Amino acid sequence: MKAPTLVFLVRHALTRRTGAVLQGRAPGVHLSDDGRRQADGVAARLAPLPKIAAVYASPLERARETAAAIARVRGASVRIERELTELDVGAWTGRSLKRLSRKPEWRAVQRHPSGFRFPGGESFVEMQTRIVGALARVVERHPASVVVVVSHADPIKAVVAHAIGAHLDLFQRIAIAPASITAIVYRSEGPLVLTLNSIDGDLAGLVS
Repeated sequence: MKAPTLVFLVRHALTRRTGAVLQGRAPGVHLSDDGRRQADGVAARLAPLPKIAAVYASPLERARETAAAIARVRGASVRIERELTELDVGAWTGRSLKRLSRKPEWRAVQRHPSGFRFPGGESFVEMQTRIVGALARVVERHPASVVVVVSHADPIKAVVAHAIGAHLDLFQRIAIAPASITAIVYRSEGPLVLTLNSIDGDLAGLVS
């Protein structure tokens, strides 16, 4: 029987643009002062846990900076995994969410994401396939271990939907806040979601 691996999925902490702009894969988006404090808070929450085998991050700055705070507390290094990156929103990168929400295509993004591809970018289906595959490789590398993976809201939501067997068209019903922690244990019987969108409290009870 395959030994279970516990994955703590962390959304990156706040940037100055979070919630106002569709940041996508735009370069040079760093954590704000509040975000750096949030990242330190996540690191403090994870610090009491037994040995963490590895800390992985998306290549985008905001994810790497959040992961660095977690790794620093443990005296570890951050492993960059390209496939953990944000959804490629193509021509919508850097645009105001308020303006985008007025576009007729926005309804498809919210109600039928499985049928939507961002102009010049990625489809939601491609994103889910990519992130689920990336996590499968991480789990394969670290059997019977605990790992931390720092990524982005939509990829984490897509992972949760896959883990619970929900259709991708329902994944927008899942909330993943900045600096939140979602824990999934990957077992031979299939994934088990232990906690979702956790923003405070003790995590030790999740590690047996």
